[in-house]
Amino acid sequence: MDNEFILFDRLEVIRKTIREYGEENFFLSFSGGKDSTVIHHLLDMAIPENRIPRVFINTGIEYVDIVKFVRGLARKDDRIEIVNNTRNIKETLEKDGYPFKSKAHAKKVHEYQVTHYLAEYLRRYVEADGDFKNSKFACPDILKYQFTESCSLKISHLCCDRLKKEPSHKWQKKSGRTITITGMRGQEGGARAQIGCIITGKDGKIKKFHPLIKVNDEWEHWFIEKYEIELCKLYYEPYNFDRTGCKGCPFALTLQADLETMEKYLPNERKQCEILWKPVYDEYRRLGYRLKKDEQLKLF
Repeated sequence: MDNEFILFDRLEVIRKTIREYGEENFFLSFSGGKDSTVIHHLLDMAIPENRIPRVFINTGIEYVDIVKFVRGLARKDDRIEIVNNTRNIKETLEKDGYPFKSKAHAKKVHEYQVTHYLAEYLRRYVEADGDFKNSKFACPDILKYQFTESCSLKISHLCCDRLKKEPSHKWQKKSGRTITITGMRGQEGGARAQIGCIITGKDGKIKKFHPLIKVNDEWEHWFIEKYEIELCKLYYEPYNFDRTGCKGCPFALTLQADLETMEKYLPNERKQCEILWKPVYDEYRRLGYRLKKDEQLKLF
């Protein structure tokens, strides 16, 4: 499909949706990353002079350069609001549990560790066989021990809820803006691949708006190049990050590469990750899962 046509289509979808539900009800969940920066500019192209807030949740584990990038934008654009997380991150992780593999996996392990009961849907996930065994919906053999009493690491999917969603919900309640615009894209895979452009709650009211859900990498690259969109420096040489978000997040499929880049160019931030996520990293390395097995670190 022609890039210009896709752009026209996305701008029309944005105009139609925001006009239908009222600009005063929307805000952009702004991470400072590539996708949300693209949405930031698309909103202005679709609805010039809009007053839709761009809300950045500073979790405390964002890349330093992402925070600098957002603060730089905020100095020139009063629609950008920075909300600081007030939770102690280390205490939160120790209390709720650490992210491991993916949100879907961590949520299942968390349920088992809380209930000490292997519900039927958990049993199907763990004991998958036949064609289902090697699918992305089955628990990897190397991680099945986490559904037994032998797993001492406390695992949970709640990290994002505590550090991002809860501060965002508080801001929503205070502002009265109930519809979140995101930069989520279906091409990122996982559960996102099945999500629609508009998400409604049980009450039938729109809760989330994902204008980029059908956009691919090629189109996004074209848009950034054509309109000379300035991104955070981490997306350029020598860093070349494909994604940012919470640094060193154990959910990241590119974790090994991300840590190697940080070790070379952002050593202090790499050290922070090793301290914060140590229990997960240790387990990843012991298993040889997502990180190099028994990797020898020379950071301290």
